[in-house]
Amino acid sequence: MSNHTAVTEFILQGFSEHPEYHIFLFCCFLSLYCVALTGNVLIIMAISFNPGLHTPMYFFLLNLATMDIICTSSVIPKALEGLMVEKSSISFRGCMAQLYFLTWAASSELLLLSVMAYDRYAAICHPLHYNTMMSKAFCSMLAAGVWVICAFNSGMNTGLTVRLNFCGPNVITHFFCEIPPLLRLSCSSTYVNNVMTTLADAFYGILNFLMTIVSYGFIISSILKMRTSEGKQK
Repeated sequence: MSNHTAVTEFILQGFSEHPEYHIFLFCCFLSLYCVALTGNVLIIMAISFNPGLHTPMYFFLLNLATMDIICTSSVIPKALEGLMVEKSSISFRGCMAQLYFLTWAASSELLLLSVMAYDRYAAICHPLHYNTMMSKAFCSMLAAGVWVICAFNSGMNTGLTVRLNFCGPNVITHFFCEIPPLLRLSCSSTYVNNVMTTLADAFYGILNFLMTIVSYGFIISSILKMRTSEGKQK
């Protein structure tokens, strides 16, 4: 953290404008969190203890469930606390930690969806070579690549946020820490942060999306060709 940083904590504004809904929102968030946590834990347990589910598709689903637990757990508990206290605050380091884990988990989920799309492409378009294409070693390499790439991206963006100077307002107009509202509070140049954030958004939001669309496009094309071939044979 920069020696010039005056702000040591941030105030999470959250839903403070509507205190009459706090109990209702608390119950909703708590219920959703419990359902998400229970569902993901059950998925992980089912895949881990059932040898029949030790396939590439379920391996990636296990990774997705793990990342979803990290993503929701980095935000919801603090949001629940904020709904029960009059003034919700988070330390500077706590805010940066939340930002890191949230960015890491959310970006990993997006990349995992692309990897799962490729897995389905291999299974449908190349069924005879599927076991070779999606070997255990290759699947492990893909999953590790997703975790490492997204951890690096999250670390870079969090590190760039840490180096900023925060010497004025410390109220975040949100119920968790994320990059855009934090950049608005900085009293130093955020040009590099904006560039890196734009590049990350372009990769995860555009390139990653196109990769998924292309994979499913090949899948649909393969299915249509198989149906056409079956129709001609009849």
